[in-house]
Amino acid sequence: MDAKELIAKRVGQEFSDGDLVNLGIGIPTLVAEHLPEGVHVILQSENGFVGLGPAANGNADPDLVNAGGKPVSINPGGAFFDSATSFGIIRGGHLAATVLGALQVDQEGNLANWMVPGKMVPGMGGAMDLVAGAKRVIIAMEHTAKGAAKILKKCNLPLTAVKEVDLIVTELAVMVCDATGLTLTELAPGVTLEQARAATEADFKVSPDLKTMSV
Repeated sequence: MDAKELIAKRVGQEFSDGDLVNLGIGIPTLVAEHLPEGVHVILQSENGFVGLGPAANGNADPDLVNAGGKPVSINPGGAFFDSATSFGIIRGGHLAATVLGALQVDQEGNLANWMVPGKMVPGMGGAMDLVAGAKRVIIAMEHTAKGAAKILKKCNLPLTAVKEVDLIVTELAVMVCDATGLTLTELAPGVTLEQARAATEADFKVSPDLKTMSV
């Protein structure tokens, strides 16, 4: 299974019936394709709609795009609205979770995902609102970038949020983040603890109930 697909499929298992969930750009958008059958999750896109549907298999509408500008579909019962309403939902604490990508996450739950100094960026977008407003912050990202660790002892890029990350899902592992630090709870199929340690700069505990990721 492709690494990004594996991540999205595992993240999709985190939700309960009726959850309102925001999907950020990049890997998080793939979660819409990998929600478990029988679990009704309402997906929100920060550019102004709820009821985000899958885009694969010809379902995408070229006139309807998500926050990343990619064509998507909308499920029956979905609704469109302006940015004020969209951010009212986000800032009002109505999201069960937000799923975001990241440049870096550290062992204190700090998140850096909006800029690299010296590179042109369009702006921070809604990430700072999302991490502050959502009940859970789930990071869906590849474990390393060009061989360099992305889960660090301390972020060295400009922060998006301080101590807001709750869960990290990568193609190698699942880590829970809380006041005690990071705890490794799952390893992807075929991945060893030694491989996860080698790809992670941050300190982390290993759950006594460590299991293989179910994907």
